[in-house]
Parts: sequence; structure tokens; C-alpha cells
Amino acid sequence: MLIAMAGLEELRKKLAPLFDAEKGFSTSSTLDPCDSYTKLSDGGTVNLLSRSYGVYNINELGLQKSTSRSVHETDHSEKTYRCGSHEMRIFGAIGSGASSVVQRAIHIPAHRILALKKINIFEKEKRQQLLTEIRTLCEAPCYQGLVEFHGAFYTPDSGQISIALEYMDGGSLADILKKRRRIPEPILSSMFQKLLHGLSYLHGVRHLVHRDIKPANLLVNLKGEPKITDFGISAGLENSVAMCATFVGTVTYMSPERIRNESYSYPADIWSLGLALLECGTGEFPYTANEGPVNLMLQILDDPSPSPSKHKLSPEFCSFVDACLQKDPDIRPTADQLLLHPFITKHETAKVDLAGFVRSVFDPTQRMKDLADMLTIHYYLLFDGPDDLWQHTKSLYNESSIFSFSGKQHGGPNNIFTTLSSIRSTLVGEWPPDKLVHVVEKLQCRAHGEDGVAIRVSGSFIVGNQFLICGDGIQVEGLPTFKDLEIDISSKRMGTFHEQFIVEPTSLIGCYAIVKQELYINQ
Repeated sequence: MLIAMAGLEELRKKLAPLFDAEKGFSTSSTLDPCDSYTKLSDGGTVNLLSRSYGVYNINELGLQKSTSRSVHETDHSEKTYRCGSHEMRIFGAIGSGASSVVQRAIHIPAHRILALKKINIFEKEKRQQLLTEIRTLCEAPCYQGLVEFHGAFYTPDSGQISIALEYMDGGSLADILKKRRRIPEPILSSMFQKLLHGLSYLHGVRHLVHRDIKPANLLVNLKGEPKITDFGISAGLENSVAMCATFVGTVTYMSPERIRNESYSYPADIWSLGLALLECGTGEFPYTANEGPVNLMLQILDDPSPSPSKHKLSPEFCSFVDACLQKDPDIRPTADQLLLHPFITKHETAKVDLAGFVRSVFDPTQRMKDLADMLTIHYYLLFDGPDDLWQHTKSLYNESSIFSFSGKQHGGPNNIFTTLSSIRSTLVGEWPPDKLVHVVEKLQCRAHGEDGVAIRVSGSFIVGNQFLICGDGIQVEGLPTFKDLEIDISSKRMGTFHEQFIVEPTSLIGCYAIVKQELYINQ
């Protein structure tokens, strides 16, 4: 205890001005934490207002950014994202942080698998983070090295805003390090080249300091594409000489100037990136992080900058890390300069198989099963659901898709949709009480080709008002589980069905199409 107190006292002497942990801002902060506020209109629309960046109107139907009134803002166009709560099929949580929960979802009109990040807007400490993240994503909706933004919507019942993001099905670099002790240099070179492009855009075009670069915020998909996420604590710099003066982010990867609570700028992200690369390349975090934040900060301030072993790693890797981890921020290179570093250019002409590496790390069987569960549930909820949602089914097929039923084949989205609609009308019957719905009793899947999945489904038709699925797989939010209903299928069975799908990804990330389907119905 005495050692800890002595360490704290020593840290206090080093930090001037001292960080105010209660307020989250130092007394000399140049940023106004009240720069934004939230207003809830009578019509159920949340207005996130920022003196600097205009108004973001968010309701159950989606998000609209109103024209900025700031003279500093270069983008004066209005943007609308139609991505409503009623268009989402929400599945279980895939992660949670200090201020949000992330869930998988399918956007029904596009049949796109997304990640939904849910944040409570009525917690003051999260409001500025929410505005910052939406603003950053809105102004860079699709850029190399950054997670793609698909919109946001407000759910009045929960008081939450959901941000719809590209679903990165390979997890994070932190997840990879849990499976593999370290990541090979050629893989890191190719990954960090793409991440540097994203960081260069944030710094050079959007004038943002990310402030929380770390392996957990560097995501990858199964195509091997790495992307930066979590812009909730990014800070905007109004001009090229502006500096931040706030103490937020993950202490573990924080640069020395930030720990001293000095003004800082883009080089703070370069330090964090270099530390993340060193950890990924060696499999070890270079500081002792299990003795508390005070000891960790003292190490960062007092110890020489960590340097990789020259005997175990290439000279290019060591040079890159050493450049990023300069104690003096003015000496650190920019993201653009690092893109020209030999560690990055060394492997440019090599055929580095990022997708193959990511796929080798994780169990493809479980991920394929999760995909099969989500797409199966999505399809049958469309089939057994309301007519307005059923209309979206046509876009599940492409011109080369084939549907087989009762000895006949039907090709293309129009013919397939017409045939399925006829089958659907027959199952609905003349009166709502006569409606037959699917109960999926068995689901099997296997890989098909490089990225596709073959799904085989069997089950029963019963009289009811909604689709049901047996088993312990992924469940959709709002759908009762089969166990909870305690239904005796054998006594209610009106017929059986067997159906096979071959599903393949489209050119749009997260989107899938049914390329082949066979249906067999027995009374």
C-alpha cells in the first residue's frame, strides 16, 4: 500500500496540470465538454446538436444530418441514411464495452449482416462520444481502413441509439493474439499498410485524432481486410496547429505526452499504432500492465521506449516500431510517411494471403453455422411474416438463381418470387386461423466453394402465426424459443417440408444471395 501511495505521489509530481478523473477533462482543457447536447422531440426524434458540426436528427426510420452552420465545415450537403429499427432482424450480442453493447443484425431490405452498436443517449458521459462517433462515421462512410457506416436509428422504448456498422466477422487483432501467440511480419506489413491509409484519412482529411488505437479496435473480416473502429472518443482539430488537451482513451496504449496531460495531436495515434504493432509482432505487451495504472504510466514516462529484439525480428520491423515510439512527438513520422517505410513497402509485391491467415485462426465451422442460422431464420421470417416485408424476398435472388419445386425449375428473381408467392398464398389459406407456418426441426450446413454455404432444412407445418426454430443455435430478438412454448409438434403437424439452399456472398460486404434452392412438401 505504501509503495502504491509513493508511486501515486510521484506521478502527481510529473503530471502538470493534473488530470481531473471526476470530470474527465483537465482544468486547462481547450475543448468544451458541453459542445453538444441532446433534444428529444415530441415525434420521437432525437436531435444531437453540436455548435461545431450541425444537427443530426435520428428517429426510428433512420438518420439525417442537417446542413452545417459552421464556417469551418467544408461539407454542407445533407445526408440521409434509411436504416430503421423496423427493418432490423437483431440477433445476440457479440461484445460489449464500457459504454455500449454490440449485436449482430440483418438489415432486411438489403439482406446485409451488420453489427449494431447500442448506446444510451441519456447518459451524459456517453453523449459526446455518440456525437463524435456518428459525425466521424457520417463523413467517412466508406473508406479503406475504416469500418463502414450504414446508418443509425433511435428506439424510444429503450432510450438507445443504434449505430449500424459493417460486420467484421474475423474479430479483432486482440482476438487473433488470443489464438496465436504472434502474427507473422508479412501479414502485419500488409494489414498495417491498409490501417495506415485509414489513419492518414482521419488525420489529413477529417483532422481527427482517434485517441484509442489498440489491437481490440483494429478489426478484420474473413476476407482479411483490417479496419479501424470505435471513433467515440476521437477529437477534432480545427486547423493544422491545433492540439488536444483531454485525458481520454485507453491508458495502456497512451503516449507519454498524453499521460503528462500535455497538448497532443496526431503523433499520439502513431505511438499507439507502434505499440499495437510491437505487441502483435512479439505476442507480448512491452510494459508491465498488471501492477495498476499508476505503475504503468510511470513506466511509459520514465523507462526507455520499448524496442523489439533485433535478433528475432527484421531490421525493417524494428525500425518502424522505433520510429513510432519516439518519446518526442515531433520526431514521430506521420501516417503518410510511414506508408513509405521499408517495413510497409518490403512486402507490397509479395502475394500475402490475409484472408487465408484470418481463416486459419478461427474455427470456420462455428462461423459457418452461425451464418446458416441467421440466414435460415431471416428467410423463414420473411416467408411467414407480413406482406410488406415479404416483398424484399425478391432481392435475395439474382439472375442466375434457380428454384426447384414439384418437378419444375424457375430461374431469376421475378419467376422465383412469383412461384414462392403462390406457394405462400396456399399455405396462408382463406382465413388467418388457417395459416400454416414453418417449424424448423433440423438444420445442417456445410461449406460450398470458397465463401458459400449449403444449408439443408427439414421441419413441419403447423397452424400458427409465426415461424419457429428448434435447437440451441442463434436466436433472433423478439422471437419466442421453441422450449418456452412447449408445443407438441406431432399433435399439431399438418405436413412436413425439406428444403435446400446454396447461399453465396454478393459483391457487397455482408450481403448474401440464394443461388440454388430446392423445396419438397409432404402432406
